[in-house]
Amino acid sequence: MSYKVYSVYILKCSDNTYYTGMTSNLEQRIFQHEEGTFVDSYTYKRRPVVLQFIAEFTNVTDAIELERRIKKWSGQKKKALIEGNIHKLKELAACKNLTHYLGDSL
Repeated sequence: MSYKVYSVYILKCSDNTYYTGMTSNLEQRIFQHEEGTFVDSYTYKRRPVVLQFIAEFTNVTDAIELERRIKKWSGQKKKALIEGNIHKLKELAACKNLTHYLGDSL
């Protein structure tokens, strides 16, 4: 039995920003980004793009959840994920507001 694979991917754009997407046909989707198939897409004016990260899932819900989560991340956090720098990823994920630093004393 074969399973459908859903890929969450991150592209680095020519302006050094990151684009995060999800697809069930990674090869075709990357080609579309590279060729500029969709004129209104984020990557169209930011080509060339370079594939930096892939996570594969057999459950589409899991793929959608990861894509949504990554899309909210800063560029620094995406870069840490791409580099596999788990320490930096955790550091960037930590809450750094006043309440965090003061703890329960407020």
